Amino acid sequence: MYTAEQQRAFYELSKELLKEGPLPSREASEAVMRDLRDAILYHEWRYYVLNDPVVSDFEYDGLFKQLQNLEAHYPELISPDSPTQRVSADLTEEFPSVEHLSPMLSLANSYDADDLVEFDEQVKKLTMSPVDAEVEYVVEPKYDGGTIALVYENDLLARASTRGNGVMGEEITANARVIRSIPLKAAFSQSGFKKVELRGEVLIRKDIFNQMNRKREAEGLALFANPRNAATGGLRIKDPKEAAQRGLEAFVYQMAFAETTDGKDGLGTLSTHDQSIELLGRLGFKIPDEERKVCRGIKEVIDFCMHWQARREDFPYEIDGMVVKVNRRDLQERCGFTSHHPRWAIAFKFQAKQATTKLLNVEFQVGKVGSITPVAKLEPVPLAGVTISSVSLHNEDFIRTKDLRIGDTVLVERAGDVIPYIVKSMAELRTGSEKPIEFPRYCPINDTSEPVELVREEGEAAWRCPSCVCGAQDLQRIIWHVSKDAMDIEGLGKSIVERFFEMGWLRNPADIYRLPYEQIADMEGFGAKSVANLRASVEKAKRNPMHRLLHSLSIHHLGQKASKLLAAGVSHVLDLKDWTEEDFTHIKDIGPVVAESVMAFFRQPSNISMLRDMEELGVNLRQTEEDQPKTASADAPLAGKSILFTGTLQTLGRKEAQEKAEAAGARNVSAVSAKLDILVVGAEAGSKLKKARELGTVQILTEEEFIQIVG
Repeated sequence: MYTAEQQRAFYELSKELLKEGPLPSREASEAVMRDLRDAILYHEWRYYVLNDPVVSDFEYDGLFKQLQNLEAHYPELISPDSPTQRVSADLTEEFPSVEHLSPMLSLANSYDADDLVEFDEQVKKLTMSPVDAEVEYVVEPKYDGGTIALVYENDLLARASTRGNGVMGEEITANARVIRSIPLKAAFSQSGFKKVELRGEVLIRKDIFNQMNRKREAEGLALFANPRNAATGGLRIKDPKEAAQRGLEAFVYQMAFAETTDGKDGLGTLSTHDQSIELLGRLGFKIPDEERKVCRGIKEVIDFCMHWQARREDFPYEIDGMVVKVNRRDLQERCGFTSHHPRWAIAFKFQAKQATTKLLNVEFQVGKVGSITPVAKLEPVPLAGVTISSVSLHNEDFIRTKDLRIGDTVLVERAGDVIPYIVKSMAELRTGSEKPIEFPRYCPINDTSEPVELVREEGEAAWRCPSCVCGAQDLQRIIWHVSKDAMDIEGLGKSIVERFFEMGWLRNPADIYRLPYEQIADMEGFGAKSVANLRASVEKAKRNPMHRLLHSLSIHHLGQKASKLLAAGVSHVLDLKDWTEEDFTHIKDIGPVVAESVMAFFRQPSNISMLRDMEELGVNLRQTEEDQPKTASADAPLAGKSILFTGTLQTLGRKEAQEKAEAAGARNVSAVSAKLDILVVGAEAGSKLKKARELGTVQILTEEEFIQIVG
């Protein structure tokens, strides 16, 4: 339908039309509207016919909205072929902690229509409703801001607090009082209520946020990353006057606690969730209005969620999904709760945001074991609240599979609104000036006169520099050694390590334990207290268990789990220098690849010397009680089971949960596979839960059920 030349022309035209500008005159508008119609029809063809769009949904919506705007101003110019004619319309020390009147639980997540259907089936089971019954749900936006709890007593705003950990929050009453959409007085007593606790979200309208950032830029101030950060930060500003300047607004979406004037539970007087929201609206609160809907049956829920997913960018506030709630309170009570979420509500998360941009260049970085990672440098593009200018390309195979070239137009996505990722290149938009990405054959970091040829081991995707002569890997190994997952030395962040490395104080990890603290105290940016804290953190690290030290040594293939297995088998780290491959592979889950990597490390005299230096400097190289193997009896509750945790646990920390699982006889694994026996699901569980369900052989437990099993 369209030639390659026409496709390039429409893409460039679209980018030009998306630029903001004043409303054109009637004469100019006729030509602009014609261009908009042609561009939109092209993008509809790419999207609906080829199922292969070249612009993001946001960019398409921008073109469509411009055409709607011009047609609204010049209705006489609307043509019958216009596309518009066929489209229907955490706790801090800043504030005192207070306890919520009822726990603020998380929500289970869904990502597609199938998840919502499964949720509906579960609700029917819990409420003992007929399979063919149409459960009534309320669907409302999942606002992306700062969650608050508002307590009213005798009609007056008595307290406001943040979510905190769900049980305790930070009191922010003074800041809440300056938000004009939060009534200081509301006539709850007229409905028989003496005390209520409401749940809501504090937001900044997107256009107000943009104005704030333009003003900050003009004043030379740092820009806010996104409306969510600006809103949550505004809640915690010490000066309420400054909070008032943030343009904060509050939507209220739930009555979580109610006490009647005679001291009884008042929620039972409201038969549905929607009834309580309507009451709050009548009392003067800002509530979800046209974006809220009472749906009869899950099909209507799905249609409404999809409707708002398509319109999310048209909404004046940031939303990242829709929340689906059983409407009737008696059915909510039958559904009940888990330890971390209500069984009568679920969040439908919108698809990841995407944008198109140019791939300008590729830089190559070296890691702690010499792996060379290509990093794409992009023409900066705003995406999901941040500006993306760099994206990892992982390895050479990724580049070849995606057929990426310098100068390409690429589609970038933030999966889960977190990690930027190049989805594909737009080959049809190439002009012939694009250049292939040449993966280096020699270390790209090495600036000495000794070029080092890269190697790629069989079965690996990464090219590595096998013998570093420029010190780049040494620096990365030191950065890893002090990191939280390794020796966990606070006060030695990446920039500080780089600074000390440049000064010659650090050449290998042993040098960390002989830092010249007196000289550091004289450096800019350091003081007596910060140096004392650094020294204390280094001294604390010396007492770490052996497995942490092993994990910190940047031995290729030796991860956290294997480090623990090795630490359980020796009394001293240097015992490993005498081990054979058979000694290593005798341990379950230690294979020949790990064995060879560890043996290669201990064959290097420089590594042995470094470890002996560490021991002389006071670093523990011996097995501790924490390193010793934990055995479980054959009748342990999870004996012989493989287990995996996913999502955010509410009661246990991830490490604590894994230790309890091991003590109960289970073996912790890192991925969902046919060999997995149990998946423990916390809040915000995602792809692992979905994959486990698809397998059908994995036992899925809530955190509460897991705790009941292990005791």
